[in-house]
Amino acid sequence: MSLRTGARTGRQGDMLQDWNAVVAIGCTLPGVEPGTSYGRPALRFRGKTLASTTAPDPGSFVLHIGLDEKEILLDTDPATFWQTDHYDGWPAVLVRYGTGAGERIAHLLARAWWDRATSAQRKAYGERP
Repeated sequence: MSLRTGARTGRQGDMLQDWNAVVAIGCTLPGVEPGTSYGRPALRFRGKTLASTTAPDPGSFVLHIGLDEKEILLDTDPATFWQTDHYDGWPAVLVRYGTGAGERIAHLLARAWWDRATSAQRKAYGERP
């Protein structure tokens, strides 16, 4: 099953239970592979980090997104998306595992991929998620 139709590998219902579930979803995107960021497990694409386990809480991970989207997420779903002072003003948000926002997180991960993709990759994938 593709990411666009709701990949279920490593998920329980619509909950991302752990980092392995994030990796399973992220690796369905073309060219995304496991790597490291600051010595911690991460999802990388074209030399850039899409998501990582560098969060200050083991029950969360870091997702790289635009600042405009970040503010909306923090305002509309604080049970899932949060930040510390360290991430204030940076294009990344902390994401809690197991909140039932799996589809939304998968969509945001695909968007982070699309924003870093080449023109040819975007064309092959389709419209921005």
